[in-house]
Amino acid sequence: LLLRWRRRRRLWKKVEAARQRQERSLVQMEMAVRRFREQHPSVNMVSILKLPLPELSKKLRDGSLPPEHVFYAYVGKALQIATETNCITEYLQESETQLRKAKLPEKLGLLYGVPVSIKDSIDCEGHDSTLGFIKNLNKPAAEDSVVVQVLRRQGAIPFVKTNVPQSLISYDCNNLIFGQTFNPLLYTRSPGGSSGGEGALVGGGGSILGFGTDVGGSLRFPAAFCGICALKPTGNRLSKKGIISGVVGQKAVVAAVGPMAKDVESLALCMRALLSEDMFNLDSTVPPLPFNEEVYSSTRPLRIGYYETDFFTMPSPAMRRAVRETKQLLEDAGHTLVPFELTNIDYVIFNFCVRGMFADGGTSFLKKFKGELEKSSMGLFFWLAKSPSWLKTVISWIAKPFVPRFSHIIRSMRTNTVDEVWSLHHEIEDFCHQFTAQWKKLNLDVMLCPMLGPALGIGYPGKLSVAVSYTMLYNALDFPAGVVPVTMVTDEDEQELKGYKGYFRDWWDRTLAKAFHGSAGLPVAVQCVALPWQEELCLRFMKEVEAL
Repeated sequence: LLLRWRRRRRLWKKVEAARQRQERSLVQMEMAVRRFREQHPSVNMVSILKLPLPELSKKLRDGSLPPEHVFYAYVGKALQIATETNCITEYLQESETQLRKAKLPEKLGLLYGVPVSIKDSIDCEGHDSTLGFIKNLNKPAAEDSVVVQVLRRQGAIPFVKTNVPQSLISYDCNNLIFGQTFNPLLYTRSPGGSSGGEGALVGGGGSILGFGTDVGGSLRFPAAFCGICALKPTGNRLSKKGIISGVVGQKAVVAAVGPMAKDVESLALCMRALLSEDMFNLDSTVPPLPFNEEVYSSTRPLRIGYYETDFFTMPSPAMRRAVRETKQLLEDAGHTLVPFELTNIDYVIFNFCVRGMFADGGTSFLKKFKGELEKSSMGLFFWLAKSPSWLKTVISWIAKPFVPRFSHIIRSMRTNTVDEVWSLHHEIEDFCHQFTAQWKKLNLDVMLCPMLGPALGIGYPGKLSVAVSYTMLYNALDFPAGVVPVTMVTDEDEQELKGYKGYFRDWWDRTLAKAFHGSAGLPVAVQCVALPWQEELCLRFMKEVEAL
């Protein structure tokens, strides 16, 4: 008991030190901004913050806007948003040194002088990538991840790291070290996750370009919940070298790194900058596909597949309306819309996604929590991963008639043999080919899909792990998928929500109805999807949706 007490005390001391470092970061930001304002009282920071990224980067590159004006405008705004939402974990003080050197570049990169924010799990030299785990504190990264190296070479200035949920396997944003991050649009709502700190910071206007990762919707949830745009590329379009994942080594559900910004043009500019020789030289496993300008700037009418529901997670009235209205506006704009039929999404979620990520029965996932103080954020998965196989089988069998989804999840979390894992990977490949064949048969360019929304109340994502069906499908398929906000929740949507029952009428459906409740005025997004390696087409479609 004494040993346990001493160990816990030691851990709490580490947490305390990390929180103090976070506090110091905010103080350093405040001092830096104050110093700048005293020296440059006439700089109009508000007008700088209003500039969209393409315009801002043009002014930086042609010299009409000094990099330090932009940098300190964003440090000031980021400090304000961090104070309100608790989204920043660390200020990268070396960004000020980089800023001073930025005045003398030989050639100007596409993102010259642009301050950018980085998710906790993306390595920045000299800083922790904690994933919300105490054991990862005081273990600074030896070098920048490839994405951060390319950003620096393109002239961007990474200036803060942002908060994540413990383990990243969650679409809320809370951990024991840095606490809960709040949605900048409504503090009682989750900002989404796992790139929740990025969503809050970019959504609140404290960063003009942010970077996160996505293995089940971790870029798309925060973007949708905070009313901004994001792109989850094909898994290997951008380098993942130096990026820590939630479940290391699993190949069934494909993770990706991608950008978040207020508008689509900013995402396109970011992809142009990243898809450079630098990226392909630093990581030769990334295919050398530069940004295809012709596809992105094409104006030919598109043939677009669409669906309003996946028949697994019943869409909220606002989600359904978002797809319907977008479909109608796209048709009015001269595009062709074709209904697309989704089948067996329950099988995809349980058998490919849950089973794929926890194919070892959750052993490697559990290992991450060994020696940590708190595991409550992952309640259900944690408890299931700890249960022996025979108990999982028994509970699954008992639960099947009453709560079929719970029964399926338990069954999906058993330990698989190597042979079973290989069969699973083969099955996912087959599914991908079938899905693509259906797409090609309808002669589609892109697909319009629902996106879970509006933002759920804080704490609800942890209880609603099943609601990832709309996003996780495209990680299993490894298709590029972007999110664009298109509407807001109306009083009529709220009224209609009273009749929300769900497809299974189980505890999860009832909880989801409560989580959606009271959201009038919050943004609702749609997903725009393309075939693998067609990020430019995906962005082109997102641009069309944004312009409606």
